[in-house]
Amino acid sequence: MTLSAKDRVTIVAVSYNSLRVLPQMLASVPEGTPVVVVDNASTELEPLRALCARHGARLVESKINEGFGIACNRGAALATTEFLLFLNPDALLMPDTLDQLVAAAERYPRATGFNPRIEGDDGKPFFKRKSYLLPRAQWMERGWPAADREVSVLSGAAMFMRRADFEAVGGFDPEIFLFHEDDDLALNLARRGPLMFIRDALVRHGGGSSSARSAEVAALKAWHMGHSRVYAARKHGMAFARTRALIQASLQAISPVVILSRRKRAKQWAFLKGIIHASLGHKSFERLSDE
Repeated sequence: MTLSAKDRVTIVAVSYNSLRVLPQMLASVPEGTPVVVVDNASTELEPLRALCARHGARLVESKINEGFGIACNRGAALATTEFLLFLNPDALLMPDTLDQLVAAAERYPRATGFNPRIEGDDGKPFFKRKSYLLPRAQWMERGWPAADREVSVLSGAAMFMRRADFEAVGGFDPEIFLFHEDDDLALNLARRGPLMFIRDALVRHGGGSSSARSAEVAALKAWHMGHSRVYAARKHGMAFARTRALIQASLQAISPVVILSRRKRAKQWAFLKGIIHASLGHKSFERLSDE
């Protein structure tokens, strides 16, 4: 008997106070599709439990915020299906998205990772054409490719792959708490086979609204951006990883927009501290304790 796409894919989503968007995402998932929601110590646990129960999603609760990658690994470890789809809480599937992605995996058996066509909530195309971890020569043109094609990197907003490939590369790097973790995984997958953009598979993505916003959260995220930038660049053999990050941070710090904004100054200072922390060889924070 041939299994349908919804029986061959497990969706893994990471939640951190994401109740504003998670109900819509879960409602877009075809009925019967296995879904694992890994919660990173949200303050809204009771309604989240009720929401997951209503949609038949498995909820994994963490008492601390372990970071995006570790949470994804925990969710993937519970999957028994052939394929995994790591999906942001503010993303929406179309009725045929899973069918298109599974068909693409069969069409491109050597490929190890896939991105659907991702559309912003404003209808504009979103296409990840470059990465800090890639040389400029591997950057791609702006906008969606006109057809399926091999790409240099994948967006973590909707990252599809065979579970066997995910496990073969060791999943997400647990040392990356936040930022560049999807780039790191994509580049690891690319060493096993091509990464593909799939034109006919569509996902709508809200873009940056997966969790609550605040100045404190912005500063902590900036710290992790700085830390991950140095750690991931060194991991992938980029020359002058610390120097490049410090130059970028310094140039941003003297921008008039940053100088005149207390919030942006705090964010930029946190970015610089994250770079210095990683440069000294320290690990990332265990959790975003102040979020």
